[in-house]
Amino acid sequence: MKSILENSRRLVVKVGSSLVTNSGAGLDHVAIANWAAQIAELKKMGREVVLVSSGAVAEGMQRLGWKKRPGAMHELQAAAAVGQMGLVQVYESCFRQHGLRTAQILLTHDDLSDRKRYLNARTTLRTLLELNVIPIINENDTVVTDEIRFGDNDTLGALVTNLIEADTLVILTDQSGLFSADPRKDPAASLVQEARAGDPELEKMAGGAGSDIGRGGMLTKILAAKRATRSGAHTIIASGREQGVLVRLARGEAIGTQLIAETMPIAARKQWLADHLQIRGKLVLDEGAARALRQEGKSLLPIGVCDVSGDFERGEVVTCVDQNGREIARGLVNYDAGEARKIMRHPSSEIESILGYVDEPELIHRDNLVLL
Repeated sequence: MKSILENSRRLVVKVGSSLVTNSGAGLDHVAIANWAAQIAELKKMGREVVLVSSGAVAEGMQRLGWKKRPGAMHELQAAAAVGQMGLVQVYESCFRQHGLRTAQILLTHDDLSDRKRYLNARTTLRTLLELNVIPIINENDTVVTDEIRFGDNDTLGALVTNLIEADTLVILTDQSGLFSADPRKDPAASLVQEARAGDPELEKMAGGAGSDIGRGGMLTKILAAKRATRSGAHTIIASGREQGVLVRLARGEAIGTQLIAETMPIAARKQWLADHLQIRGKLVLDEGAARALRQEGKSLLPIGVCDVSGDFERGEVVTCVDQNGREIARGLVNYDAGEARKIMRHPSSEIESILGYVDEPELIHRDNLVLL
């Protein structure tokens, strides 16, 4: 078995807190220099690389003399603000040794949930890659709230993978990969070398909580791979403790767990819809409407909607579920929640008589809808 990274041109590499810090006691400069050297080698091999790096909060904790990760949002934001300075300084100096320039990108969920800002972020990242600059991305912990935070950099890595249409997401951790069971508890647990991204069985195998320093456990990595596969990207989960892991993967050596995407890449607009984490409402569809979406590629008409929940405006993202509650699709809705409730179960020809006007005959047009 060969590494899928061998034929990947554009990569997103996510490095966890444990791989860039001294067990949470500030940044590990030697480790970061090693990551910079490996990425510089990947650049020589003709690869485009975006780096998603944890470590800002851990560095801030060290600078502030805190031994335990804060729970209060304002303290977390303060630690991130302090630590981000050190994180960027170290990366900049390390990459400069290899003649490479870096750019800091801080993102919140709002940046990717708003269509205009999503496109701006996408254009910026693509431009940086064209300029041969290494984008270093982190969640903007300084301004996030519980409602808009990604929650972990594994999810952020997957969203960035979709955003720039990367070929592969590499999640580097302090574990060897995904095991069939928790190796700490089950001595018979074996490393899963290759599987299909999105396979529900993988979520059952994944362990629970992460360390006191980081936020992500194995489950977040499995879910990140599931998210990345929506745009046709593969995922590798491997140990960052392996000597030269990135370069070896790029040369074809199989290390860790490879999660293969079996879906074809979808259009950027539909990637954005599929990865929209903030759903503003829910539409329950009857059997005919569910079939029309799933099997016939049709738009969603108001007559096929049984129930409307949530408080959403025109143009916001809503989820479409069948009568058993299974999510079928997500899309940009053409009417607000109040209007949708009035026209549901009615044919499109009656929209004008009910509302006094008609914007669109569809509740969600198929061009603004993605099946899940």
